[in-house]
Amino acid sequence: MRIRTITAYPLRAKVSKPIRYSQWTHEYRATTLVAVETDDGLRGWGEAYGPASTVAEAVRSFFGPLVAGHDAWEHEALWHLMFARSLDWGQKGAMVAAISAIDIALWDLKARAAGVPLYRLLGGARVESISGYATGFYFDADDPRLLAGKFAAEAERHLAAGFRAMKLKVGLGVAADAELVRAVRSAAGPGVRVMMDANHAYDATTAVALGRRVEDLDLTWFEEPVSPLDLDGYAEVRRALRIPLAGGECEYTRFGFDALLRRRAVDYAQPDICGCGGISEAMKIATLASVTGAHVTPHVWGSAVGQAAAVHFYAARPPHPGSLVPEDKLIECDQSENPLRTEITREPLRVEHGRILVPQGPGLGIEIDPAALARFSAASGG
Repeated sequence: MRIRTITAYPLRAKVSKPIRYSQWTHEYRATTLVAVETDDGLRGWGEAYGPASTVAEAVRSFFGPLVAGHDAWEHEALWHLMFARSLDWGQKGAMVAAISAIDIALWDLKARAAGVPLYRLLGGARVESISGYATGFYFDADDPRLLAGKFAAEAERHLAAGFRAMKLKVGLGVAADAELVRAVRSAAGPGVRVMMDANHAYDATTAVALGRRVEDLDLTWFEEPVSPLDLDGYAEVRRALRIPLAGGECEYTRFGFDALLRRRAVDYAQPDICGCGGISEAMKIATLASVTGAHVTPHVWGSAVGQAAAVHFYAARPPHPGSLVPEDKLIECDQSENPLRTEITREPLRVEHGRILVPQGPGLGIEIDPAALARFSAASGG
C-alpha cells in the first residue's frame, strides 16, 4: 500500500453572518483538506488547522514529495520523518498542522484497508455515541448590552435540541462577561454544564477578576483565560480560582503539551487533532495527560473531516477517571454556521438529542462530496 499522490485542497465558504469573538471576526470558514492515495486505489482524508493557503503549500511542496512512494502502513515512521525534516523551523504552527492532515489521512487509509471504524483500529471498545457540548454564542455587531438576551435565547435552543452542556464566548470585559455568563446559566438551569471561553483575551489579573465574579455559577471550565504563551499565567489563574481551567487548542505536539501538563496549568487539555500533530500525536498527548490526571477533550472547529477524526480519537479513549462512575465524555459540537462541516460530505455526522453518533463505517466513516469539494476549493482560489 504505497503512497502514490498527496493532494491538498484549501477550502473557503462564506457564512451568512460574520463570526466574532474576543480576537477576530471571520466572514468565511476556511480549512485545508488533504487526500492521500495509494497504488492500490485507496484514498484517505485528513484536515489541517490553520491558514489554508500556507498549509496547502507546505503539503504540496514540502511534505508531499517527502513521503510519496513510502508504504502507507508505516505512518509512525513517516510522522517522525516529517517532523525531523521540518524541526529546524517547524516545531509549531502551520508545518505541524500539515503533518497532522497527512497523519489523519494515513490513519483513515489504514482503517479503510482493515475494514473497521478508525476508533476500533485505535483499540476502542464499541461505542454508539458521545455526549456533545454545544458551542456558538458568538458576538455580533449589535450593542453588547443586547447580547445577554440573545445568549439566553441561544441557550434555550440548545436545550431544546437535547444538549446538556454548552460553552459561551467571553472577552468583552469583566462586567459584560459576567452578565453573559449569568444569562446563560439562568437560561440553562442548574442541571446543565456551562463553560466559558475567552480565547486568551485576558492577562492573569483580569482573568482572575472575571472568574471570581462567576465562581458561584458551577462552571465546568474556564477556557483559554490567558495567552497560550503564558504558562505561569495559567498556573496563577488556576491557583486563584475554584473553576477548572481548559486550554491547548493553540499548542502543538507532545513536547508543547509536556510543559503545559507538568505545570499542572490545565484541568482539561484540548489538543486540536488537525493541528497538534494528528491522531498519532494526540494519542501521545493523552498518555502524557494521564500521568498528571488531566482530562483530554479535543478542540473541534473545522470541517466534517476534522470533526470525524476528533470523534474517533475520543471514542477510543478509556474512561476518565478510571473509577466505578467516570465522568461522562464530552466533546465539542460546534453549532454555528459552517458549510465545510455540513456540506463537504455526502452525509454530515449526525447529532441526536445532544449526542454525536460515532461513524461506524470503515476509516473515518465519511465520504467527501466531490461537487462540494470543487465548489469550496474554487472559492478559495486553490
